[in-house]
Amino acid sequence: MPLMDFWQAEGGRPGREGGGILDTGNGQPAGRDLDADQREKQTLIRAGELAETCRKELGKRIIGQKDMLNGLLSALVAGGHILLEGVPGLAKTTAVKSLAEITGLGFKRIQFTPDLLPADLTGTLVWEQGTGTFSVRRGPVFANVILADEINRAPAKVQSALLEAMQEGQVTIGDQSHRLPDPFFVLATQNPIEHEGTYPLPEAELDRFLLKILLNYPEAEEEIEILRQAAPIGAENPGHSVPLQPVLNREALRSLRTAVELVKVDQGIERYMVAVVTATRPPENSLPGQRDYGKGKPRSPSPRHAQEGIYRYIAFGASPRGTIALHRLARIFALFEGRSWVIPEDVKAAAYPALRHRLVLSYEAEADGLDADTVLSRLLSFVPLP
Repeated sequence: MPLMDFWQAEGGRPGREGGGILDTGNGQPAGRDLDADQREKQTLIRAGELAETCRKELGKRIIGQKDMLNGLLSALVAGGHILLEGVPGLAKTTAVKSLAEITGLGFKRIQFTPDLLPADLTGTLVWEQGTGTFSVRRGPVFANVILADEINRAPAKVQSALLEAMQEGQVTIGDQSHRLPDPFFVLATQNPIEHEGTYPLPEAELDRFLLKILLNYPEAEEEIEILRQAAPIGAENPGHSVPLQPVLNREALRSLRTAVELVKVDQGIERYMVAVVTATRPPENSLPGQRDYGKGKPRSPSPRHAQEGIYRYIAFGASPRGTIALHRLARIFALFEGRSWVIPEDVKAAAYPALRHRLVLSYEAEADGLDADTVLSRLLSFVPLP
């Protein structure tokens, strides 16, 4: 099936039979109890108000950086992890600490350095002289919110120590596995301008992050506000002079997650999401070695893709984990906008943070000065809207 027609199959366009919610004419879905609809509506309204309260609370300390604040809240609600990338001084660490403050969750910061060991993260076994046995000494990873500061400065064996924690919610020390606190949320930061003494994250670990946020310099007016808000010289805790209230406790977080489940996704929108992710996968690289061993017929690109030649810039595309991330983020974005349904603009907005770190670009892309966002922008222009 041609990629550009994928979303149209089986009545995928919204409003057609099999395409999603049927309207009764009074604005209510068919077969639904009006009282239940009112309860859902109130739940969604309260969730939107709570999200706005969280943004305002974080905004007391973080000026600008709306994408980062929305990304932090979205990943927390979705139960995923986030990778923040930006030059030093853009409030990455401050934002993570502030998020921990408004949630009231346990927080630990881990400064990644080249001499760090896996046991420094997860913990180790300690010999107890008195009892003649080993006891478990838990590492800093046993907390609700983990700040992995400058994660690309630690070697691969340390980075891989986080894989089990991020994916399974547990760590193995010795011959026993230990559950991590719930919720468990990893926020990793990295500096994109320094390559000396750094270790790029492997693709397997990048895929564990729900989203990746790129931080830019603030606008002039925002930077003036940052100057005015800066802590006075000699302050005991510079950068944290503005107190924050714990407005997002465990109960509030559960209510947000419940509200997300009420956000509807039409079948046509679902097919559009899959088409977007499918578009990132070069046909000749859909499976490594597929051409050599005949494990299946390569997927044929549409004529428009062939003309543009965009696939020469992509070595490997996003996995189904990227589709799941796109689905979750689009629903949360719709909730934060006060809607109970997902629209194509939500999918487009979620595609960049959900997929930019899951694309493996070719050397030709680097030679032509293209980044993942530019490639994604071209791909999104090729996939027709539902």
